[in-house]
Amino acid sequence: MSSSNIYLRKLEMKDASDLLELKLRNRNFYQQFEPIRDESHFTLEGQEREIATGIQGEANDQSYIFGVFMKETNELLGRIALTGIARGAFQNAYLGYFIDEIHNGKGYATEAVSRCVNYAFNEIGLHRIQAGVMPKNIPSIRVLEKAGFRHEGLAKKYLKINGTWEDHELFAITAE
Repeated sequence: MSSSNIYLRKLEMKDASDLLELKLRNRNFYQQFEPIRDESHFTLEGQEREIATGIQGEANDQSYIFGVFMKETNELLGRIALTGIARGAFQNAYLGYFIDEIHNGKGYATEAVSRCVNYAFNEIGLHRIQAGVMPKNIPSIRVLEKAGFRHEGLAKKYLKINGTWEDHELFAITAE
């Protein structure tokens, strides 16, 4: 998947050190939007496990994990994933993403979300993608809105983020 600014590529083991560097650089910035993670997550082995889980998830059609890369430099700018894939009558996945803080506000997240949605609908045959965002995360809400997601409601105490059960605004997009 490519575009004028970025491209998505499934993460591979060779990306583990770049992914670790990205997460360490953004750890404080994103902690307010993330679950509390064990320190082992912030190691090379932790990132290799995450990538291996993504590879295994794809093999089982349960998840697809991509790196968001700058086209000109091949720099890893972020991560985007389709997880919790349900087939049958649902054909649904959950979407999660983040972009390096220094690249926020440049349209890369919106572009990555649009490319990932296109992949989900046209390459792996999903019908619906949903995402949950904390109400205070206005930039992420704008990303989903610009990518064509519709607001579906508020889920109270939806996920445990940074040690607290947080409400999340729910968004979805369907293939239509």
